[in-house]
Amino acid sequence: MIKDLKTVILAAGKGTRMKSDTPKVLHEIFSKPILGRVLDSAILSGSKENIVVTGHGADKVEKYISAAYGDYAVCALQEKQLGTAHALMSAADKLKGYEGTLLVLCGDTPLITGETLFDFVKFHNENNADITVMSALFDNPFGYGRIVRDGNNNIKAIIEEKDADIETKKIKEINAGIYCFNWKTVSGGLFEIKNYNSQNEYYLTDLIKWGIESSKKVFPYVLQSGDEILGINSKKQLAEATKIMKMRKLDELMDSGVTIVDPDTTYISPETEIEPDTVILPSVVIEGKNKIGKNCKIGPFSHLRGDCVIEDYVKIGNFVELKKATVKSHTNICHLSYVGDSFVGEHVNIGAGTITANYDSRTKTKSKTTIENNVSIGSNVVLVAPVKLGEKSFIGAGSVITTDVENNALAVTRSPKKEIKNYIK
Repeated sequence: MIKDLKTVILAAGKGTRMKSDTPKVLHEIFSKPILGRVLDSAILSGSKENIVVTGHGADKVEKYISAAYGDYAVCALQEKQLGTAHALMSAADKLKGYEGTLLVLCGDTPLITGETLFDFVKFHNENNADITVMSALFDNPFGYGRIVRDGNNNIKAIIEEKDADIETKKIKEINAGIYCFNWKTVSGGLFEIKNYNSQNEYYLTDLIKWGIESSKKVFPYVLQSGDEILGINSKKQLAEATKIMKMRKLDELMDSGVTIVDPDTTYISPETEIEPDTVILPSVVIEGKNKIGKNCKIGPFSHLRGDCVIEDYVKIGNFVELKKATVKSHTNICHLSYVGDSFVGEHVNIGAGTITANYDSRTKTKSKTTIENNVSIGSNVVLVAPVKLGEKSFIGAGSVITTDVENNALAVTRSPKKEIKNYIK
């Protein structure tokens, strides 16, 4: 854990290219807003306090931060979007008296990891730097500010694409837009920045320029994987980031002993844990936070929507959807079923087409279904929650169960069969 670290996350941008009424930073990857993924990485890096600078859609962003992060993050409003340095100025009141390390992040870079940020801040502190600039090497650096170095390999300047000459545009080292500041020595320079440019905006790159001209200790930190600083400015880039994030997770799982039959069609959230020897079949989507045991078989075409705990030797089969479900060991839910807000015991067999009817649309409430050990459920059964099926009970196919079933009982609800002889003739 790094001591005395605070973070400012710049999240005021409108995201015009997203073509959406939703603020850019609230678009989701694996059911979590991209801003939440940046915040998670900041917290993992050891940040004690996280300040989110809001602007466009501030009410929506602040509502999300309050609900999802509570005391871990606060918001500061940038009433007018006048550049990145102006965004940091908007957070200055919340940094009064602070003299430690300040990490500045972009709210639209969900692929940056807590491990990378930890190493970045550690590098900054070990070098007693005043300013550390994160950079990356891109084969195609078009659109990014270039890092210009002097003869001693120190940062000489950061030049934006629009201001770069032909030689500068050949430079492949780009500014990632992530910074570490010794806030005690750098904060004064923030308010010396001028907006003498065509946009009349205040840029954080000018704070780097101020540091160089003021003989501050300015260091570059070259990122090993340029994917981590991919910014989300369009739905296309959102899809690209999702693919990168999912392949990171799939590589991690396969390296740990999980079989992923078809990585191209499999999507598993970073928060999901899966133990070795489990097999994930094609076209599986797993969102949110889940824990899956060993020797399970998931899919094909299964969907886990989050908050699921699946123990060992469980089969979740074709077109099965789970949400907020605990499934104990050696249980089969094989075909076309929905199990939500449920506890399912050991050695249970759930027949095709079975659903837990757990949502009351009038009261907007959800109720729990409990299925105890060794229960057998026939096909096309509806379990209307709240309901409990006792141990070793048997539910006949086609039944609608609205009340609890005792241990060892058979429950069946069917209309009498009617047969009209010679009807076809």
